[in-house]
Amino acid sequence: MILETLSAMRDLGRLHDITSVLIRYGFGDMVKRLGLERLLEKAGRALNWTRFEELIRLDTPQRVRKAMEEMGPTFIKFGQILATRVDLFPPDWIAEFEKLHDRVPPLPFEQLRSQIEEDLNGPVREVFVEFDETPLAAASIAQVHRARLPDGQQVIVKIRRPGIRPTIEADLRLLERLLAVVEYEFPDIRRFHPQEVLRQFKISLRNELDLLTEGRNTERAANNFADDPNIVIPKVHWEYCGERINVQEYIEGIAGRNIIKAVDAAGLDPKILAQRGADAVLKMVLIDGFFHADPHPGNFIFLPENRLAFIDFGMVGSLSESRRDQVVDMLNAIVIRDAATMVDVLLDWAGDTVPNTERLIVEVGMFIDKYHGVALKQLRLGDMLMEMTSLMRDHRLILPPDLTMLFKTLITLEGTGRQLDPDFDIVAQASPLLQQATLLRYHPDTLLRKGRRNLASLMSVLSALPQDVRRLMRLLRSGAVRVHVDLNQLDRFGMLMDRAASRLTVGMVTASLIIGSSIVMTVSGGPTLFGLPALGVLGFTAAGIGGLWVLISIWKTSSRGER
Repeated sequence: MILETLSAMRDLGRLHDITSVLIRYGFGDMVKRLGLERLLEKAGRALNWTRFEELIRLDTPQRVRKAMEEMGPTFIKFGQILATRVDLFPPDWIAEFEKLHDRVPPLPFEQLRSQIEEDLNGPVREVFVEFDETPLAAASIAQVHRARLPDGQQVIVKIRRPGIRPTIEADLRLLERLLAVVEYEFPDIRRFHPQEVLRQFKISLRNELDLLTEGRNTERAANNFADDPNIVIPKVHWEYCGERINVQEYIEGIAGRNIIKAVDAAGLDPKILAQRGADAVLKMVLIDGFFHADPHPGNFIFLPENRLAFIDFGMVGSLSESRRDQVVDMLNAIVIRDAATMVDVLLDWAGDTVPNTERLIVEVGMFIDKYHGVALKQLRLGDMLMEMTSLMRDHRLILPPDLTMLFKTLITLEGTGRQLDPDFDIVAQASPLLQQATLLRYHPDTLLRKGRRNLASLMSVLSALPQDVRRLMRLLRSGAVRVHVDLNQLDRFGMLMDRAASRLTVGMVTASLIIGSSIVMTVSGGPTLFGLPALGVLGFTAAGIGGLWVLISIWKTSSRGER
């Protein structure tokens, strides 16, 4: 299993680095259980199993976070995605994942020069009138420089780090293989759908690697706010952009990280800024279905006249029309304390999971009653969402992947708003937009569009019905109809049965050898070994080896916790 899973030997060097970090942070038992140390030792790579004394003082979430930081950009980004999975991890884990910062020392510009000049089709000094070789910011995937175009416009130039894609692709291959092994070794993890989490992560990370995708996200957001003078989105200069370079308008203002002192000094109103920022993000979520997935202070710039700019659209979320309807129903249920609607939405999200519905209804009712009579201003949406996801974990309900970013966005948004305004009330702020989204759902244009789409689908089904019936009848007459049964863990069951059959066969052969050798030992004549019949001695030796193999196989299985 392990040899087949890790057959891509080109990634062995990277695997050794990752495994060494895991061992260093106290996860050697997991490495042993996965069988990785044997593979690496066979490849001639020694592992350092030393554990540092300071690790004793760290709990498991802290050690996981530190290991991710040391394993590099792919695992830092993976941890940031896991920080959005409030439905899977308890608060202490989420708090550690949120500490994963994607900040690294910048590369000297000379290491970037050849790549950027290749992307720009010319020397930097000929394309830009001015170019600051000292970066404004640096992350694991790209770093940002300030420049000026020939027409005088100030821009920022985002440059992807050279050689980062092969490393990340190797890490993704290893993650995919390791998750497959983890699912096999720890079957209980399957209920968390780790492969689906990884699929979401791969899409997000590959989009972030392609800086053209960030440009498209930025332009889409700009189009959605074209009529709002209070929200500014940077302009993308497409003539200079490519997969490895992104050139956008430079926005002069107060960085969101300098919230309180700088905002007060500039004469801005933090209450208005909090309201406008919340309105913008909630509009993205409830109306547009396309939202900035990381609205922390660093991605805001405060401008004169209490305007805001959103930057860095590398991580975005999107919601389909049907999903937006569910989100509106859920948030409305929280605001008006409607337990029945909330249960209906949770059951829709449950998918194939079959929870204890009666118990779920009772606990959701208790959750809603807890906030009955509480003034809207005193409600904390973030706390309510965290409590709701804890309830979902108790019932083994998993949030759909497109909603995990949304929940995290709403929680982050409330925290950012309260930094600006301690009395910030996101529930009251969301109420008008919830009403607008509800009315929009039943607007004649919306109903007409849905009706046309449903009618087209119905006509398509009806037009194909005669042909489908004819094909089904032909298959029935020919006896070619087959029933496909997909059993969970069928592969694992087959492997266990094969292993049991092998042990049984060896056991039977061993027993036969013992009986046959005992008979041979009673027969006189023939060749001898140590004064005993040679065939009998050989038979007993082979039986001993077979019995020893069966015992070792059973012991290994028991020590690994398999049944």
